[in-house]
Amino acid sequence: MVRVRFAPSPTGFLHIGGARTALFNWLFAKHNKGKFILRIEDTDLTRSTKEAELQILDSLKWMGLDWDEGPLVGGPHEPYYQSRRIQIHKKFLTKLLDEGKAYRCYCTSEELDALREEQKKKGEVPHYNGKCRNLTAAEQEKLKKEGRKEVIRFKWITPVRPFKDLIHGEINFAEHQYDDFVIMKADGSPTYNFSCVVDDHTMEITHVIRGDDHITNTPRQIAIYEALGFSPPQFAHIPLILGSDKSRLSKRHGAVGVLEYKKEGYLPEALMNFISLLGWSPTPTARRPGGSPGTNQEIMSKEELIRTFSLERVISRNAVFNKEKLDWMNGVYLKTLPTEKLLEELMPYLKEAGFIKDKPDKAMLMKIVEIYKPRIRTLEQIVSNADFLFQDKLNFNEDAVNKFLKRDYVPSLFDKVEKKLQDLKEFNPHEVETALRQLAEELKMKGADFIHPLRVALTGKEVSPPLFDVIGLLGKEKTIKRIKESKKLIA
Repeated sequence: MVRVRFAPSPTGFLHIGGARTALFNWLFAKHNKGKFILRIEDTDLTRSTKEAELQILDSLKWMGLDWDEGPLVGGPHEPYYQSRRIQIHKKFLTKLLDEGKAYRCYCTSEELDALREEQKKKGEVPHYNGKCRNLTAAEQEKLKKEGRKEVIRFKWITPVRPFKDLIHGEINFAEHQYDDFVIMKADGSPTYNFSCVVDDHTMEITHVIRGDDHITNTPRQIAIYEALGFSPPQFAHIPLILGSDKSRLSKRHGAVGVLEYKKEGYLPEALMNFISLLGWSPTPTARRPGGSPGTNQEIMSKEELIRTFSLERVISRNAVFNKEKLDWMNGVYLKTLPTEKLLEELMPYLKEAGFIKDKPDKAMLMKIVEIYKPRIRTLEQIVSNADFLFQDKLNFNEDAVNKFLKRDYVPSLFDKVEKKLQDLKEFNPHEVETALRQLAEELKMKGADFIHPLRVALTGKEVSPPLFDVIGLLGKEKTIKRIKESKKLIA
């Protein structure tokens, strides 16, 4: 059975790169009817926080990435917190020490710094020189009595062999110089490379799917697997996500924590769909000819993603984060929501803005949502776009006022519009449009010259839904009141 894991460190929010790694693991497990395991790698005790852990869990739950084993759900390989697995790690550390495949090192940080500086001066790549590799028991005892703290180093013996990556093909680090690296720190905690090997083996992980930035760790981990007599899992390193300027993705590119996207009004289905296409394609990739048939489809449901996902279609080059595409995709998802469901999603934003009270006019809200459904790309935009429908006093855009209201003909035009609307017996978008278009013809005015000043007067904005829909939503009394108030503004 396929068993994959997502192993975040709770030192900060779940960012887009981490969410994409979790998603690819989740889709691979679901596609292959396997298991998706969540493991919290919290051995960095100084930086790990409970708040960050809860945020990661909430982010995964909001995205719909449920885990089969891990925190909150348990499983046969508990505990799923790396910091609580120290005794398991130490058992295998002892095994390596007993078999002479690891050793205790007493070099101080000052000695190691001096060694690195000396190697740099010689033009060498800084590395540990194996000074403590063959210490006798007496020598070790002497160093202990000096009060030196020990670390445990892995004794690098095996040559660096190529390994097969399911995305990049064969990878060879034969020219890379690997030294005797630390596998247990001075505080008694295991290092990442050692603990993740032990945890992945004891949790029966079959595939390790992670970011490209872990590729250089893989030879070390394979060496530990071999030293412990374990069979390594299959490795798949997915491409990094870059910003539009091809630099490492950051907040300045519009990338924030997953829960921040929730706050800004993105739907989890849209974010999942968008992230899935960062480095993966539903079509066969050019580097893998003969792959299974695919499509150029971009909007894909969770079920479609599960059905079509495979590592063969992961693209080996780096992906580029495109905030505009995410906005477009979220807008598509918002359009397809039933109006009543979209209103449910919008309600928290309308309430937080103070636009609606305990007993809102649902029929009116449904009309507003229907008009704005094709015009917003995030739920949050309803607040800035439709605020004029809920305000008694408009917040006028100064540029719009100067551009459209302060025209010589506007006061006279508004007098005529006001009278025309007052005389209407039936006040609905159709009757309003008929009456006002007739007035524009009588005045021999261009549509833009007639409509733009009215739009600003009624909404405070230069851009809004169709004017006659706006008037229909405002109603006769509020429409005429706003025309009167705007005349005072430009008097």
